[in-house]
Amino acid sequence: MPLGRQRRPRRQSAIPDQPRQLVHELLIQGLGGVVAQFQEILERRPRQNVGEFARSHRRRRWGIRPPGRQQGSRAMAKASVFVLGSFVVSCSAKVSRFPRPGESLAADIVTIEPGGKGLNLAIAARRIGAEVDGVLAIGDDLAASFAAPALERAGLPPAMSIRVAGKTGSGVGFTDAQGETCLAIDPGANRSLNAEHVRAAADRLAASDLVMAQFEIGDAPIREAFALARQGGIATLLNPSPFRPIAPDILADTHILVLNQTEAEALAAEILPECADPAEPARFVAEWGPALLARGPRLVVMTLGAAGAVALSAEGAIGQAALPVDPIDSLGAGDAFAATLGVALARHWSTADALLHAAAAGAIATRRPGVFEALGTQAEIDQLIGMPR
Repeated sequence: MPLGRQRRPRRQSAIPDQPRQLVHELLIQGLGGVVAQFQEILERRPRQNVGEFARSHRRRRWGIRPPGRQQGSRAMAKASVFVLGSFVVSCSAKVSRFPRPGESLAADIVTIEPGGKGLNLAIAARRIGAEVDGVLAIGDDLAASFAAPALERAGLPPAMSIRVAGKTGSGVGFTDAQGETCLAIDPGANRSLNAEHVRAAADRLAASDLVMAQFEIGDAPIREAFALARQGGIATLLNPSPFRPIAPDILADTHILVLNQTEAEALAAEILPECADPAEPARFVAEWGPALLARGPRLVVMTLGAAGAVALSAEGAIGQAALPVDPIDSLGAGDAFAATLGVALARHWSTADALLHAAAAGAIATRRPGVFEALGTQAEIDQLIGMPR
């Protein structure tokens, strides 16, 4: 399901047959009996490759511009992304276990760094070679001073930053010995990002191949940006985290929806409340995933943590096993996955290739503490999956 601007020949996979077979075996090991349950569903669906189908039907079904860049080497392929960002000063602690109510614990590592889901998406996209622009709000307090050097260090344009009255967003997170996380966010100035800010950046948005958004900001800027994207034939990606109900018009303007199992359960409770165990992959493919597709998205991807991810479109389901690493801190792994998936699709890669690279990016983000320095490069992704550059 590639995204982009001008029609071109179908991209040949960069994964040779033998490693592709290994990926297939890993998938079966990682998802086990779920793959078998997919089979009956997939037998009733067309076998056409999702990417090929999207290219040939883009103007009729997707309403996005066909690609405008000629096919070149995978490493040189470019994509332009506009991110509806967020900015928080993040404090995260690595602990042996999560604290109980009223308990204080000694931390192994404490990291204070610039963060926020929107900033993480932008950094992750930039690290893998995408051209990145966007908007994010900071306050007028001392914490706002983190923003400018963070953007510069990440190679992001300073014009992304919009100063508003109030305090800058902040967050705190814990990571236990198993790499599991819990966190809390005070959006602060991120709540002040509005539709007017998006309209002021409309020309920059119009130059992108993909608009990405997340839920550390309000609905108004997302609604405006996705409407502008629809008018300009630009694809959109939504990661509804921290979760809140998704407005029907925003969902209708979303091309790619990426969510984890917790978010999937919450969304399914609204869309298909009679569905039991909606985060179970086979049930996602058979029941409530199709209900989501009927409401607008062309591709829905549910991440499964250590079990990988599953993607569903009108053309079928694709599973992706997690790549084996020794996790230290899983904060930011979901942001790395979502950004890499979006960039890969904007580069006109097949859904299967995009999922593989997204899984690798998510895995790499768990190998170092924190998020800012943990997000991987394209070279690191290629190395993890054994792909020659």
